[in-house]
This record gives sequence, C-alpha cells and structure tokens, in this order.
Amino acid sequence: MSKALEHLRVLDMSRVLAGPFLAQNLADFGADVIKVERPHHGDETRTFPPYLKRADGTQTEDSAYYMSINRGKRSVTIDISKPLGQDLIKQLAAQSDVLIENYKVGDLKRYGLDYESIKAVKPDIVYCSITGFGQTGPYRNRPGYDYIFQAMSGLMSITGERDDLPGGGPAKVGLAICDVITGIYSSFAVMAALAYRDKSGEGQHIDMSLLDVAIATISHINMNYLVGGIVPKRMGTAHPSIVPYQVFNAADGQMVVAVGNDTQFSKLCQTLGLVALPADERFRTNVSRVKNRDELVPIIQAKFREKPVAYWIETLTGIGVPCGPINNIKQVFDDPHIKYRGMRVEVDHPRGGKVSMLANPARLSVTPASYDRVPPQLGEHTHEVLRSVLNLDDQTIEALTCAGVI
Repeated sequence: MSKALEHLRVLDMSRVLAGPFLAQNLADFGADVIKVERPHHGDETRTFPPYLKRADGTQTEDSAYYMSINRGKRSVTIDISKPLGQDLIKQLAAQSDVLIENYKVGDLKRYGLDYESIKAVKPDIVYCSITGFGQTGPYRNRPGYDYIFQAMSGLMSITGERDDLPGGGPAKVGLAICDVITGIYSSFAVMAALAYRDKSGEGQHIDMSLLDVAIATISHINMNYLVGGIVPKRMGTAHPSIVPYQVFNAADGQMVVAVGNDTQFSKLCQTLGLVALPADERFRTNVSRVKNRDELVPIIQAKFREKPVAYWIETLTGIGVPCGPINNIKQVFDDPHIKYRGMRVEVDHPRGGKVSMLANPARLSVTPASYDRVPPQLGEHTHEVLRSVLNLDDQTIEALTCAGVI
C-alpha cells in the first residue's frame, strides 16, 4: 500500500518529547525518519522506566517512554562535536527534506549545523527548531520544561479546584501537555512548509516555542479575556461559560455531565424529576444558569446521588444529554468503543514479542498510518543508513567508528 509521506526523508536531531513526537507523526505516514543520537548515551528518554520485558520476564533496554514517541524511525549515533560528525550531518541533511532539532538557541551554530549552514548544502530544507521560549525575545536563552510553560502560559491559573474549596490551588495537567501539543502544532507547521516548497521550491526555518503553543492552546479562554478584560479563575471541573457542565457525584462514583444548550437542560430536568426548573427565570437560559450556578448545581447534585454512575450514563445518553464516566487508564483500554476504534495496536517486537502501542488517531481512508518499524535500539541503523543514504563503504565506516564519530 502506498504511504502518504513515503517520498520524504526526515533527519530527527531532537530528543525527549515534542520533537520526537513530531517526527513519529511523520514516520507513521511513511516518511523515512533518521533519528540522530549521541553515541553510548542516546535520547534521555531511553533511561526513563518502566522498561519492556522479554517473554522470560527479564528486562530489556527498551523504555516505554522512548517507545511511545520513536516508532517508525532508524537510529544512528553520531558525535556532532567532532568535525567528521558535523560533516556526516550535513551530508544526511543534503539527502533530507526536513530537519528537526530542539537544541538550545545558538547551540547548533557552534557546530555549523544551524539553519543557515544547513541551507547552504540543502537550499530547500524545511528546518524545524523547537525550544522553550523561541528563537527570539528576551527569554530565548532560558532553559525550561513543560511544567514551567504550564505555569507561565496561564494554564495552571485556570487548572485546579477553586481557591476557596478544599484542595484548591493551581494544578498541572496530568501529562506534559505543552510538549505533546507542540509536537502536534509542529507537525502541521512542517506539512505547511512542505506544501509551500512544493509550489515554490523554497524551504524555510520554522521557529516553534513551547510557551507560544501553550498560550495558543488556551484558545477561547484567552479570547474571552482579550474581548472582556476579565481574568479567569480556577473553577475545578466546572465550565466558566456553560452550566451545568462539570463532575457530579453519583451513588457509587463520579461522572461528567455536559449540558450544552437549553434543550438538553430541559431534558435533563425532566429525567431528574425537576420539571419546574426550565421555567424558573434563574435557570431558564444558559446565561441565567451561569449567573446562578451556586443555586442550581446543589439541586442537581442531590438528584444524581440517588442512583449509580452506570444508570445515569445509560439514561442520559438515551435522551441525548452528553455525559461520561471518569475512566482510569485500564478502563479506557477495556472500553468496547476504544477497542473497536483500534487505539491499541499490537506490533511484533524483536525483544518483547507482541507489544501493545498507541495508534495514531488520524484515520486516513486511502493512506492510513502504519506501524511497520518498532522503536529502534541505540545506533541500530548507523551502518545501514551510512551505506544506503550516503553510499559510504565499509572501510570508511570502520574508520569513523575507530575515530569515535559513530
């Protein structure tokens, strides 16, 4: 089967999460992704437990974290601090369409591997730089991790329980959300740059900042501030602009109910036996419900406590009121709908046997994602790539190995 991006070669010089996630997205749809890693060390995520186990229970060197964002790639080890290593990178870049890097601002310039230097050997390269604060601005040289950008972007100011309630205060999202969404935004940016190159023949430099992405991700909440000038506060699981739209306690657990319009509110009230509420001026429209949420929510909550989660999910779904259980991760992968959608895929791994991985959620009808190549061992494809892409002979490769370049 033809693959959507099989005509592209990507040089992935990134590590940890955002950059590798971008590169994996391209690999899933057929791009030949060559991951450049440090000899003997590799990507830091190779050291992040837990690790894949063999059939006999012994532990491999395959980190689950590394595996989550590096499938579909070929791993080569090159020491870019050495002139011969820098030359290899330039040769590989000259045979590539995209270069991805997430070094600190200015780091690669010291090695002659910055955008201008690579452009000199590959004029139409799409060169994507991912950093915390971007290539410009007063903070450009600052280090940072996802957690910092959740704080600085305002995300933590709107995430967490209200300050006046137990457990109130800022909270981070339960994963490195800024990294993940930067990988997604970067995927779009790279494909946009490639589309422009197809029309014009011109490559370009993409400057991706985790802080910029985090701010953009806050989307309509930021727009509400820009339009209304009101600084939003943490509201726990409640929605600032829609009521009722939050977590409720049932008789045996918790669930989410999201009433998006007045018709749904009327149906909810009929089901709960609160038939007078939709006509009450305090609750008749969403605007009035938002204004009077502190009066409305306790009334609804008292009714939800009367029956278990499963009853409410079945009943509310039956009348068209959006709702859902709060699943733990095991429950997610046990869910029949998730199974049907194939979000868990099985791949053959040379050390772990049959291994489960996350599917790419983009479903293309003609050129779907493929999972033909498992995440590589460190330097697994160094010789293969140098032979097939650069046409180096065994003697040259042996000399590079002896010199500690690869």
